[in-house]
Amino acid sequence: MVTMPVGEDTDFPGPRFYPMLLAIVGYLLALLLVLEILRKPEHPEQDEVEYRFYSDWKAVAWLVGGFLIFAVGIEFLGWIVAGALLFWCVARGVGSKRPIFDLSLALVFSSLIYLGFAVGLGLNLPSGLLGGL
Repeated sequence: MVTMPVGEDTDFPGPRFYPMLLAIVGYLLALLLVLEILRKPEHPEQDEVEYRFYSDWKAVAWLVGGFLIFAVGIEFLGWIVAGALLFWCVARGVGSKRPIFDLSLALVFSSLIYLGFAVGLGLNLPSGLLGGL
């Protein structure tokens, strides 16, 4: 965003405005989350040991694994399948216990996003396995 070449005759808001706005909001939310964790750290109920901070490594593994599958497999699997797997892994990571429902909802959202970007905006998202259908 900072190194993006923008012509002098570009009108407001320009191509840098929305990325800058999203970055500011993202940093603000991250700061608020850090302050909330420092003020009221969550403790696991099942352990008798007192922790100042607690990390759910199973959730982290689901989230990181889903992102890695998405990043590595998007060209081969295509946006719809890779995006659905990413959404499903995120749902599992945050504690959902309904895998079939989550997968079907992930496929619907992934398909809607594909249609919105590929058909609506004319952007080229990878179609992967479903490319010939």
